[in-house]
Amino acid sequence: MGFFWADAAPPRPIAPHPLPTQGNLEPPPGCPMHKSTTTTPHPPPNQPPSASSSASACPYTPPPPSSAETTATPSYISKLNPLNYMPSSIANTREASHQTISLPLERETSTIPRGDGPGTWEYPSPQQMYNAMLRKGYTDTPAEHVESMVAVHNFLNEGAWEEIREWERRFGKGLGRGWEICKHGEEGAARLAALESLRRERSGAGTVDDEPKLLRFMGRPNDTTPKARMLGFMAWLYPSEFPDNPPFDRHDWYVQRQQGKEVRYVIDYYSGPPEPTGEPVFYLDVRPAIDGPTAAVERALRWGGDVWWRASGGSVREEMARRERHGAR
Repeated sequence: MGFFWADAAPPRPIAPHPLPTQGNLEPPPGCPMHKSTTTTPHPPPNQPPSASSSASACPYTPPPPSSAETTATPSYISKLNPLNYMPSSIANTREASHQTISLPLERETSTIPRGDGPGTWEYPSPQQMYNAMLRKGYTDTPAEHVESMVAVHNFLNEGAWEEIREWERRFGKGLGRGWEICKHGEEGAARLAALESLRRERSGAGTVDDEPKLLRFMGRPNDTTPKARMLGFMAWLYPSEFPDNPPFDRHDWYVQRQQGKEVRYVIDYYSGPPEPTGEPVFYLDVRPAIDGPTAAVERALRWGGDVWWRASGGSVREEMARRERHGAR
């Protein structure tokens, strides 16, 4: 999951975290404004500056640029697209001489709306994925496996977006609405979501503008989340209760809510035991990052609502109410 969408002609957004500029510069210590003097404050007119003047003299004449400064090249980070932290342009043609098979060039369109403009994000083609892997140093990847990797990559990202949509459906309009959904537990929330979707389809209400949008994203496979570290500690402490299965990847997705608020989501990718047929199994842990008290309350409401629903026998009460309604008919 270390690779993501590659834009053929990406926009040029403002960098999300510009470097701070130094605003406390002081004049050189040799400047006359640092000392009182009774001499003429300005040099005689048409007097050329002395060649032996020190660098601390005022006015300061900067030295000519060195050859190292004139030949400096931009850093690798400056060449990355700030929306996905991937190279701004990934070729969709065969680049490596050792590539022995032809890979498809078609790109699949995702269902994830873009936050920086109209339309949806596009997944990389198998050829772009292979070129990106070579750039990152994964030169031992067989080219014939790349198509399967792209299919898994796209499938997992679609699943991650569905999880984010569920979080946004609950809390996109505030904590009060979120609790009204969460207090019915995960099973009850799923039924409410199905009924809501059915009503929207029948009434024709709701547009794409009501949906959250993905602004940007970045892969952070080497940065373990606090939750993953805690689960790893529990696996060490209680190996029989918690499996020792650290996530194989991590992503941070920045999502724009309906009201325009930006929310960061954290995604941990886990692999599970394969199916009897040999198919791989993956698990996603998607949740809003605790960048403030609101995100912490959202996570507590969803977890606590499900615990309360099951502990208080909510499913039993709902089943009895359903039977009473059918009996009354």
